[in-house]
Amino acid sequence: MTRSATEPVVDAAEPADAVHDAEAAAAPRHRGTVAGLVAVVLVVGVLALGFGRYSVSVDHVVRILLGQLLPIDRTWSATEAAAVLNVRLPRILLSMLVGAGLAVCGAVLQAVFGNPIVSPQILGVSSGASFGGALAIVLGLGSAALVLGAFTFGLAALVAVFVISRARGPAPPLTIVLSGIVVGAFFSALVSLLTYLADPYTDLPSIVFWLLGSLAAASYAKVAVVGIPTVAGGALFLALRWRINVLSLGDEDATTLGLRPGRLRWLLLAAVAAVVAGAVAVSGVIGWVGLVVPHLARLLVGSDHRAVIPVSVLIGAAYLTVIDTVTRNLGVAEIPLGVLTALVGAPVFLVLLHNSRRRMWSHA
Repeated sequence: MTRSATEPVVDAAEPADAVHDAEAAAAPRHRGTVAGLVAVVLVVGVLALGFGRYSVSVDHVVRILLGQLLPIDRTWSATEAAAVLNVRLPRILLSMLVGAGLAVCGAVLQAVFGNPIVSPQILGVSSGASFGGALAIVLGLGSAALVLGAFTFGLAALVAVFVISRARGPAPPLTIVLSGIVVGAFFSALVSLLTYLADPYTDLPSIVFWLLGSLAAASYAKVAVVGIPTVAGGALFLALRWRINVLSLGDEDATTLGLRPGRLRWLLLAAVAAVVAGAVAVSGVIGWVGLVVPHLARLLVGSDHRAVIPVSVLIGAAYLTVIDTVTRNLGVAEIPLGVLTALVGAPVFLVLLHNSRRRMWSHA
């Protein structure tokens, strides 16, 4: 993979100040896209707040939200306010945060490993978090312990990847990926063991439904659980966006430009692990978001991560909110979120891969 010598991130002779100046000059190119996607996210959120088995008009949704901030005339019922603020708002905030977090993590991982088919599941964090949550269910520890267990074991999976991959010195990207696959397989086996041992009448249905992904148990507390690592991780990715561009070129180019690729890679992986562990802790395993959305982002703005990162965040937030709204309204029983993301994501990814594989990942 190569870039044109005119691009700021690959000119080894160009100082960091000039790179940042070039970033500032190039930023307006994608501001319209970002602004448009912000509007899309807001519209999707408002529509999702009103859409459900108990319908609330868009006008009332907007007035209910504004009524929490401004002294306006009350034209809505208490039932409508309860449906919007207590039931749907935490769920929609959760779907936006989880979607944004998984999407931006996918974009960062694909850059870190220089591979467009890498997803957040590759590090074994999702499998570790799944084991932690399933263990809490089998032990009957309650929902708070489920979230804590999933988050803890998700981070433990990354620690295991770090220890295994660095057993004989600094770890190249391929070794990290292979270590993640091994750790993920190990935790997946433990999840299978727990599923086999679980009570088939009480624990087993809970484990299966949680592993398939769902936001049905959304709450403001869970919004905080996923919101803190997602916002912190997103801010870190934005702050390091030009370094991510450089890292995507390979370790040799990154070293030439004065970066320490090993340290930067592990810093980014630690942030990714925290975001993914938080997402799995509150929603279960939701696949394909971190794989498909970064490709959609590159289709819109190219491979420059100064634009790919915010665009991935916005597309991921809107995408998962739409999918979750469909799952809770499509049938009498709620469809697991992970099932629908796979049914939608797989064909979309195939279309993107077939039609746009060259310009989505080409640096030329």
